[in-house]
Amino acid sequence: MAPDCLFCKIIAGTIPANRVYEDEFCIGFPDINPQAPTHLLIVPKEHLASLAKADPEHTPLVGHLMAAATEIARSQKLSNGYRIVVNTGEDGGQTVHHLHLHLLGGRPMLWPPG
Repeated sequence: MAPDCLFCKIIAGTIPANRVYEDEFCIGFPDINPQAPTHLLIVPKEHLASLAKADPEHTPLVGHLMAAATEIARSQKLSNGYRIVVNTGEDGGQTVHHLHLHLLGGRPMLWPPG
């Protein structure tokens, strides 16, 4: 846990969040600035600043986040499809320096995304 990290505080429960998913490795909750009818964040309980900081030892965790996103998408009835986004670094649009996945759905997604 990083003491000044927003997501670490949510994981610890010191900042409330409407948890729609939780297991021993991650939590899922709505984004406070949704960009789609369904916009959830999937956040590992282990503090990892970004995907760029992941080492080979993090492969099981990153894979678990993807599996959790799929499970959450099913529970949210996103059967027409969804998008998973990982913003990494300043140029990638990352604003909270704790690895997290954005799960977006409930409308058609356009390309290119940004």
